[in-house]
Amino acid sequence: MNRAVVLIFLFLPLLLRGQDNSYHRTVKLMGCRFDLTVVAEDEQQAAGYLDLAIGEISRIERLISSWDADSQTSEINRQAGSSAVEVDPELFDLIQRATGISRLTDGAFDISYASMDKIWHFDGSLKEMPAADAIAASVSKIGYQKIRLDADLHTVYLPEAGMKIGFGAIGKGYAADRARALLEAAGVRSGIINASGDLTAWGKQPDGTDWMVAITNPLNKANAFAWLPVAGRAVVTSGDYEKYVSFDGVRYAHIIDPRTGYPATGIISATVFAPRAELADALATSIFVMGVDTGIDFVNQLPGIDVIIVTTDNRVLSSAGIDLKTANHE
Repeated sequence: MNRAVVLIFLFLPLLLRGQDNSYHRTVKLMGCRFDLTVVAEDEQQAAGYLDLAIGEISRIERLISSWDADSQTSEINRQAGSSAVEVDPELFDLIQRATGISRLTDGAFDISYASMDKIWHFDGSLKEMPAADAIAASVSKIGYQKIRLDADLHTVYLPEAGMKIGFGAIGKGYAADRARALLEAAGVRSGIINASGDLTAWGKQPDGTDWMVAITNPLNKANAFAWLPVAGRAVVTSGDYEKYVSFDGVRYAHIIDPRTGYPATGIISATVFAPRAELADALATSIFVMGVDTGIDFVNQLPGIDVIIVTTDNRVLSSAGIDLKTANHE
């Protein structure tokens, strides 16, 4: 089987030609690396398509960035505890969907997580567990339930000073989805958009086979334990294999439960398959927070969603929709 290796393109702002009329470009946007692949008739056509996708991702970055003082998201955060902010319908809809996912996950994903005080540090400087009262205080302003949305006026209001919203756990996926939709509307029948691990693919490889994604154990990246098709779906992985701390033999991930202030434990990586990258992005974070048993049970209740989990004791588990025994193994 001809497998598409979609995660190892060189980081160059160039158009790179693959085999059989697939063209690639890598750029840095939204603070991360985007690898884009399209199948096109020739280099000129491909360049036009890729310019279109990159322009769309840049537009979304300007809309949702909390680092850009001029963005509508920054204005929402500035006006917290003061007044409601009217925003574009697109941003309003994204916030509304994000609060919906927050409800679905019972707050394991929370768009207001940006309100969290940063008391956990994963750069080696943290030598002991933060105090319990400091942990509780760090999440006191978080709460998606507090956000007030007016669908008629398209306004967003954060009722407490210091509250903030952020799109770090959903924005890349949304940008990938939007770029894909724009390319499909422009006539691109096949391609891949990979936003630093938030991947969406459609169509077939030029030889007619499915696009495939390698599922690896983060502690042994050299070998894939399974290859799975991703055509028409999105796949997102959240992992703690590079950012974590350990105290008293417990490994604490950099992904923090916004409900408690404590880091997630028990999972090294969670890979979610979903119809949209936006949803997969949010759910991958949520499952990390939920833990192994609750996370898999949660996914098994969601049609069209699957997950593969690697645990801290090196077990590989999956939801009911994936049979790892019959997947293509290395």
